[in-house]
Amino acid sequence: MKDQVIGVRVFAAYMLCQMLHFVHHPGYVAPAPKGSAFRFNKYGLVREALVQSGRAMTVHEPEAMPRRWIEAVHDADYVDEVMAATVPKAKERRIGFAVTADIRERSLLAQGGTWLAALLALDHGYAANGAGGSHHALPDTGAGYCVLNDLAVAANRLIAEGRAKRVMVLDCDVHQGDGTAVLLAGRPDIFTLSFHAEKNFPVRKARSSRDVGLADGLGDDAYAEMLCNTLPFILDDFRPEIILYQAGVDPHEHDRLGRLALTDAGLDARDRFVIREASGRGIALASVLGGGYGDDHGEVAARHARSILALADEAAKHR
Repeated sequence: MKDQVIGVRVFAAYMLCQMLHFVHHPGYVAPAPKGSAFRFNKYGLVREALVQSGRAMTVHEPEAMPRRWIEAVHDADYVDEVMAATVPKAKERRIGFAVTADIRERSLLAQGGTWLAALLALDHGYAANGAGGSHHALPDTGAGYCVLNDLAVAANRLIAEGRAKRVMVLDCDVHQGDGTAVLLAGRPDIFTLSFHAEKNFPVRKARSSRDVGLADGLGDDAYAEMLCNTLPFILDDFRPEIILYQAGVDPHEHDRLGRLALTDAGLDARDRFVIREASGRGIALASVLGGGYGDDHGEVAARHARSILALADEAAKHR
């Protein structure tokens, strides 16, 4: 009987280590504004794909990010426009859709989701937000389907609340994290690292702590070599306590807005390498969804889900 009790406890501990901590809110799937080509259904499809995978998972529901933390990095006048859903048309054109009341609430929840994922990662080693990665949002405007910059807001709050002394924002989206770079410029306690297609959006690049611009059509092997020759040395030098990982899947060869040529295997190798390098150094990692585009929304969502599962699987090996 005693052996059975011990066995049950060991199994329970094992399952706890295998548990995926996933942040999601029904509000992530907001109605698309009239005239918008952007759709929010992939955020619900990602959750469905994770459930269908059979992975042991705890779903955590975030609260909206308090306004004071958004204003800590964004201009107050722009935050006023977002809160009142009165963003000027010129800024809405830069964003790619109108900022309705539904979009405002979704953005605030996604902000809170990245924050919650960061706290969960500090407790468990890894956690994922099923939204977020709005890395194009600048101080006084949104851009590129991004309204407010959850990465910059969460990184700043982690430092301000004393949750971490050093934070890295690692951006592997196919597009440069220009907004994140601008919002966090000059911060010795936050390192912004962006791997992106050099000739892709945005045309005018900002300056991250470190930028690695990649040639069009770069494939799995060259990407892996670049990552291996860059990331470990920066981690050893900067020594962050947590990484906010923009794990966009738009470097995929079939992505509608990408210019790189990673296969499913290449994306898997990317994510597993990143989490191994973090976990092996005792660095917590919170991933956010980032970009992924295509006419087949189910397949795009599946890429995101596979990315999260790869990160969770590899993280579990180091617990």
